[in-house]
Amino acid sequence: MAEFDLIARIRTCAGSDRRDVVLGIGDDAAVLSVEPGMQLVACVDTLNAGVHFPVDTQPSALGWKALAVNLSDLAAMGAQPCWALLSLSLPSAECPSVEEVIAGLTHLARLHGVALVGGDTTRGPLSLTVTALGQVPAGTALVRSGARIGDAIVVTGNLGDAAAGLMLATGQVVAQSHAVSETLRKRLDYPTPRVAAGIAVRGIASASIDVSDGLLADLGHVCAESGVGAAIDLESVPLSAEILSALPRHMAQLLALSGGDDYELCLTVPREHLETALVALRGAGCAPHLVGRVTAEPGVQVLDAAGMDVTPRQRGYEHFS
Repeated sequence: MAEFDLIARIRTCAGSDRRDVVLGIGDDAAVLSVEPGMQLVACVDTLNAGVHFPVDTQPSALGWKALAVNLSDLAAMGAQPCWALLSLSLPSAECPSVEEVIAGLTHLARLHGVALVGGDTTRGPLSLTVTALGQVPAGTALVRSGARIGDAIVVTGNLGDAAAGLMLATGQVVAQSHAVSETLRKRLDYPTPRVAAGIAVRGIASASIDVSDGLLADLGHVCAESGVGAAIDLESVPLSAEILSALPRHMAQLLALSGGDDYELCLTVPREHLETALVALRGAGCAPHLVGRVTAEPGVQVLDAAGMDVTPRQRGYEHFS
């Protein structure tokens, strides 16, 4: 199939009726209208076969996840997603099914009112790069540098499921039931970007990040940017029933701390606003958990029920380690 036929197929699959798209797919660049009083928030992520997803991943999951990881970044900033661009590298125009990839991406896009407005296609190793654009009212974006000593540390949901799903997908462990395996694999392949949660705590949370590389690694970025430290209560880190049925508790806890790919939000919240934040997060469809506190001592520590330091050596995923 010729490249422009492929682009035409993508354009057909990715229709949108957003009025702020002045010019979308089909020209050299998109033309978009940003609302008055708003600031543009932009992010980009790449998914490569064998690095970010198993080679047997369904094409629709590829499209979903490629957009989801970007919407998660916008969520961490408290931004409302608006537009996306897709750069797609394929071994051939039929592998994987372009329609299924775009269907997965546009399904998630429509859930969040996002328009696919352009991108690029090329022949090469299977890879998807999405650039996502959103908006926030001027001066209200959540950032990593706002955490203060004494703030509560909150996560928006269970951690470790995606990493457990990857272990199941690669045969490192075997689940006791098909239902458990399917649930954990779905958490890996179809992450839920916490867009509503990020918007709900805008103006309440002091700092925010999404958990993509692991709780310890990502919270460490917040601490470094804010000039503070953190103490995590190991027994407060939320674990699903599925991960506990698939793995020993100590392994499940390690994945929750450093496995990554969860795309939950990790937030720091001033103590006086904690209950307000928890109510707002529940209203946004999350099951938030208080997992620790911001401290003066640099670094991120994990403490057991007796207050002993049990911080694992592995803190998260690193591409070039």
